[in-house]
Amino acid sequence: MKAILTLIAVSCLFLLPACRGGEGRGGADSVDTLSLVMQVRDCARLYTAEFEVDKLVLKDDPLHVRGQVFQKPFDVKVPMGERKAMIPIQVTLKAYIDFSAFNEKNVLRSDGRIVILLPDPRVVVTASRIDHEEVKQFVSLTRSDFTSAELAAFARQGEEEILASVPELGILEMARENAAHVLVPMLVKLGYDERNIVVSFRKEFTGADVPLLLDREGSAGKLYRNE
Repeated sequence: MKAILTLIAVSCLFLLPACRGGEGRGGADSVDTLSLVMQVRDCARLYTAEFEVDKLVLKDDPLHVRGQVFQKPFDVKVPMGERKAMIPIQVTLKAYIDFSAFNEKNVLRSDGRIVILLPDPRVVVTASRIDHEEVKQFVSLTRSDFTSAELAAFARQGEEEILASVPELGILEMARENAAHVLVPMLVKLGYDERNIVVSFRKEFTGADVPLLLDREGSAGKLYRNE
């Protein structure tokens, strides 16, 4: 299966709840870490970015005849026996940060400086669809058309390729930046100088980390639909 990524990140929505942030009283040093943790934890699940990715999935399915002649295997491509499909899909990804397990270990304080170590971001597929009106099939007379089940299976493979490219899409970095837009004003209210506030992930994520960052339970990617 071949695939061409045709459009990345057509929208970025800030789906941010109102996290509670109390006014600073007596400066940052007077706010104990436990109180800070409780206020950050009130953010609960913080959705920070949304991407819509359009992908063109190309499937080439030639007909082969395989066997053995005089104990020698052969594999012959049959002329006029090809099938090809072009399947446009759209996948909506959302990134969120779950603060429910946020604790004192996520807060580093030193000489008026504070570092907030964000929990690992999570990425969920909230919608996947095939644009059935734009699906194209090129089928030889000797072959039958692709079934709906086959097209859906190809579309799911395309979705998996999109998920594998999550680090390159920039959605994880955007999750961090948008979380900072929520947390920094809260910390300023608590008395911290904005110049002394750092919001960071524990590491830079790569493709190898993607399986650990995906929220499969919340995925709607299995529900391909005609719209």
